[in-house]
Amino acid sequence: MSLFGLEGKKALVIGGGRGMGESTALHLARAGCDVAVLDNARERAELVADEVAKLGRRSMAVVADITDEAAVQKAVADVEAELGGLEVLVTIVGQALFKPLVEMTLEDWDAEQARNLRYVFVTAKAVARSMLARESGGRIVCIGSIDGVVGAPMHAAYGAAKAGLMHLVKSMAAEWGRDGIRVNSVCPGSITTPRLPETPESLAILKDSVIPMGRPGTTDEIAGAALFLASDLSGYVTGHTLLVDGGWMAANIFDTRFFNVKKSNE
Repeated sequence: MSLFGLEGKKALVIGGGRGMGESTALHLARAGCDVAVLDNARERAELVADEVAKLGRRSMAVVADITDEAAVQKAVADVEAELGGLEVLVTIVGQALFKPLVEMTLEDWDAEQARNLRYVFVTAKAVARSMLARESGGRIVCIGSIDGVVGAPMHAAYGAAKAGLMHLVKSMAAEWGRDGIRVNSVCPGSITTPRLPETPESLAILKDSVIPMGRPGTTDEIAGAALFLASDLSGYVTGHTLLVDGGWMAANIFDTRFFNVKKSNE
């Protein structure tokens, strides 16, 4: 625990009720954090909060609409009243609408920005305002997507929001760095979650050609990256985007079999 420097720190995980959020909440608890779990489903939030408590840490379940600024501000205030001043924020929530761009409505576009980018601005602002007032510093980790790094066909609004998230992270890091607030992001590749289980067909593609490591990632692997960025182990890292994608972007999604074709003179 001393290696992470998180013993007794107060953390809020947005979208902590399942998948990557649940894994991150439990990783933070194991590293010594008291954890508030925010989700839009009370049962999910309470179940994860109970698991945090079993690890010997203080916990709290919170239900709020993350697209409502007043609701987010109240949630942050309630958490700080119960657990104390927040020192760690992790934003997990993200949702992609798969739809051809020419069929996407303005309402579709605005909804994607609200649930993938705007809420991060609203949440980070509320938490940072408290950190700045207390002069305590802090760590903010935002979960993005590799769809914000390369083009995202069939879900352009999602990709645009995640690209915006990476820029927002840099701007927050630049603005708050001298106040001791570090801000970073994690960009997952293909991750198996309860909401997005891998199909046999997609697993075959991932294994055969797309990802150098030949498999999808796990929620614990994303949680490990988030824990690193929230901990003292990354003490001189801010404004950074960490790709956790099994090498997908490193390989530039080329099918390596193409380069195994023997030259005609061999």
